Amino acid sequence: MKILLIAFLAGLVTTASAQIEAPIGPQKPVSAMPTPPPITVRPEVQGVVPRAFRGGNPLQMLNPGAPARYGTGEQSLAYNPFTGKYDQIKLFEIVF
Repeated sequence: MKILLIAFLAGLVTTASAQIEAPIGPQKPVSAMPTPPPITVRPEVQGVVPRAFRGGNPLQMLNPGAPARYGTGEQSLAYNPFTGKYDQIKLFEIVF
């Protein structure tokens, strides 16, 4: 019985000494943390198909006399570095 009483008192003393006391004096106001900037940016998608959807009138891409806002044909072509001639059409291009 004495051991049970001693164990109970020891547990009571340890829980009483573990209480957290509130600080005395005025507290500083807590301010909200600023929102961090986004880490990742969506890659830019270029090429013939996305430009046709964004441009409004995809048939103007085939018109050699189209206004400059529809872009040039060189924007959608890839060239061969060995021959220097254009030989590929960029349907989709993802720029990182």
